[in-house]
Amino acid sequence: MTVVPCNDIKSEGMALAPEPNIKWTVHVEVRMRQRATARFETIQTRVYEFLLSSFERFTLPSVLTGWEEVPELASSVERIIVAESACPMSSLRLEDTSLQIHVYQTSDSDPFEEYSSFNNGNSGEDDTMAASVCELPNQNLDGLWDSLIYADDIKLKLLDYIHATLVFSDANVDFNLISWNRVVLLHGPPGTGKTSLCRALAQKLSIRLSHRYPNSRLLEINSHSLFSRWFSESGKLVQRLFSSITELVEEEDTFVVVLIDEVESLTAARAGAMAGTEPSDGLRVVNALLTQLDKLKHRKNVLIMSTSNLVKAIDSAFVDRADIVQYVDLPPREAIYDILRTCLCEIISKGIIAPTTIPTFKQAQLHELSSDTKSLPLLTNRTSTTHDISKSLALRLLALSTECQVGSTIRPIKKGSR
Repeated sequence: MTVVPCNDIKSEGMALAPEPNIKWTVHVEVRMRQRATARFETIQTRVYEFLLSSFERFTLPSVLTGWEEVPELASSVERIIVAESACPMSSLRLEDTSLQIHVYQTSDSDPFEEYSSFNNGNSGEDDTMAASVCELPNQNLDGLWDSLIYADDIKLKLLDYIHATLVFSDANVDFNLISWNRVVLLHGPPGTGKTSLCRALAQKLSIRLSHRYPNSRLLEINSHSLFSRWFSESGKLVQRLFSSITELVEEEDTFVVVLIDEVESLTAARAGAMAGTEPSDGLRVVNALLTQLDKLKHRKNVLIMSTSNLVKAIDSAFVDRADIVQYVDLPPREAIYDILRTCLCEIISKGIIAPTTIPTFKQAQLHELSSDTKSLPLLTNRTSTTHDISKSLALRLLALSTECQVGSTIRPIKKGSR
């Protein structure tokens, strides 16, 4: 049996001795084949038995192999990974873990259905689509979470926040004493992956919360379609859309993630409207949205995700309602290196270029300290050793990372960076 480490920043960390008597929660995600008919509970049991019998230690995170030798798993499973953990170590003994096994099956249906906010039969309006909804987990979003690399622990912070809301809800914490609105606001420069992170989080939650909510939906609001050319109609369109969202949320076995991209379009500061510099209809939109958010916060099975490139343009009342206001900055050199490294690993795994060892960022830094970066060796030199090629590759990736950091873009290489 082998364990293949994932290309993740955390996998570079030094292995530390675990604290005595502490069991770290480790999430194991099992993706089933789309046409598999085995019961999730059966697969969960078989995976647990396989882990106990095959491993003494896990690398965090890692892709597991060896399960293909178990007939029941080989016929139903596509992939088994040890996902992220709050543990600061790069590996853990099995006896120091508390395994949480999540079995899921991605949807192979059409990913998006569009909802119109003009469903009341008004003949004077265009039938503009106000929102799109997709069933989760979705094949198109699978793997997106792992492909997003940030310099800090944004992803773990968001998962911890969701866990806290579940604990509060289960304990029936008094809203009058401790209030939370189930609203997250991600803001920062364009192209830093805010929208992708929202979608990836929705996918991740549909997997992690499947024992609570067998069904999950991601609903993306088209902010620009909620403004009508008719006076006072825009606020009604917002109310009509959120009525549809409420109908989804009323299904208590369904978890709904509502994504409002470029939320400043809907929540522009009301001060401008009151001063006469902005249309007064915008004030009604903001009021309607805030009212609907206040109604949804009492629902246990909903999460509002929002993104913005212009956080200062957002009405302060909306910002105050956000439980987390997280700044997503442009990636530093280390994160850029890891992004480029994962791209190169993907190209190698698909057989486009010959396999080679790609050093981690810390290993590349050591090469940089001991090398003359002004004269990089050619990768095509037939006399070069494997070490020379790996070293040259690391130095070139470092140089490209620096170039990207000072102003160039990596978006043509790394897709899905909205």
